Amino acid sequence: MTENLAVKDDFIRAFSGDLGEPGWLTELRINAWQQASELALPFVDKTKIDRWNFTKFEAFAAFQAGVTNEELPESVQTLISEDANVYVQIDNRPARLHLNKELLDAGVIFTDIITAAKDHPELVQKYFMTEAVKVDESRLTAFHTALVNGGLFLYVPKNVEVKEPIQAVFAHGNAASPLVNHVLLVADDNSAVTYVENYVTLDAENKGIVNIVAEVIAENNAQVKFGAVDNLGSGATTYVSRRGHVGNDSRVEWALGLMNDGDTINENTTNLMGNGSVSDVKTVTVGRGKQTQNITTRVTHYGLASLGTILSHGVMKDSATTIFNGIGHIKHGASKSDAQQESRVLMLSPKARGDANPILLIDENDVVAGHAASVGRVDPLQLFYLMSRGISKQEAERLVIHGFLDPVVRQLPIESVKLQLKEVIEGKVR
Repeated sequence: MTENLAVKDDFIRAFSGDLGEPGWLTELRINAWQQASELALPFVDKTKIDRWNFTKFEAFAAFQAGVTNEELPESVQTLISEDANVYVQIDNRPARLHLNKELLDAGVIFTDIITAAKDHPELVQKYFMTEAVKVDESRLTAFHTALVNGGLFLYVPKNVEVKEPIQAVFAHGNAASPLVNHVLLVADDNSAVTYVENYVTLDAENKGIVNIVAEVIAENNAQVKFGAVDNLGSGATTYVSRRGHVGNDSRVEWALGLMNDGDTINENTTNLMGNGSVSDVKTVTVGRGKQTQNITTRVTHYGLASLGTILSHGVMKDSATTIFNGIGHIKHGASKSDAQQESRVLMLSPKARGDANPILLIDENDVVAGHAASVGRVDPLQLFYLMSRGISKQEAERLVIHGFLDPVVRQLPIESVKLQLKEVIEGKVR
């Protein structure tokens, strides 16, 4: 891999030094880059990714420190709620950052990931690529650690409840340079927060690579709602790993709209470490064009009486292919746990393909587990009925798609994600 990149240890040391990063982060980057050339790509069941470009790029744009307060593109501005606590990043530049005084006074930290590493090293070093995601998991996690050039850090102190959603928008326009984005969210004991992020492409056809890692740490009795609408263009080859690490009596809810148009590997894993821990994952996707997606959702139970649920619905158009891998794993010792999952795929075209692969791995007695999966095409009788009422075929398909995805969309716990997702779905359907 390294022969294809103009990146060496001294290059990493130089740009890390220019950013004023602490020594531990510089050394972590260098060690990760050395591992990246030795590690294999992540195993992705039922999708061949060895020819996908995850690591080759023309140039590398390092993070640019300081909030620019530049004028935002319309496609970004429309995503931001008025008076929102928000972070906006355009390529590698922090373009907007706002956190209200009440949350600042409560000790909430909300800033870009590079500034956080300098200003709050004890927190970032404790959690960055140590618990939820590990550097040496694969070539792509090592590549990510070495070349992080964007992202944010959100820390909610003990006993603090953030009542209004905190929002982030990451816009990618410079296709020559990879977007290597890291989100680190830590909810300390007895805290609560809702976080919503959007990924958008400013030039949908520009080819480029995107590598995203999000780590969500929910300490004891913490409540986290994490919403995302990924809407990157057809030119982007994207790797996304979102990982939850959940403590005693804590809950992490995921509401994910996976709407990228390019080839995408999406991994969402929640490790229920604590007793009484809960994870609820809801995912919707619409595949179109010639894209290939692999969406793996895993909930692993370590704690007693932990509860994990997975609900995924996908619609495939044109020649798109999507693989849904749903994995519920109850480890030995996690008695009285409950693992449930449901995956459903609807195909609209003879060339479209969707697979749903439910997997249950049970290493303990006295547990509950179940799964449901279905893959099928649009019922011609449904279309015939709608068209017999004077509705065009295109509009009939639109109504069928919305009806198929609605059971998931309407259950999303974050209203802003729900509204944004409906708009994106409508755009893809038309």
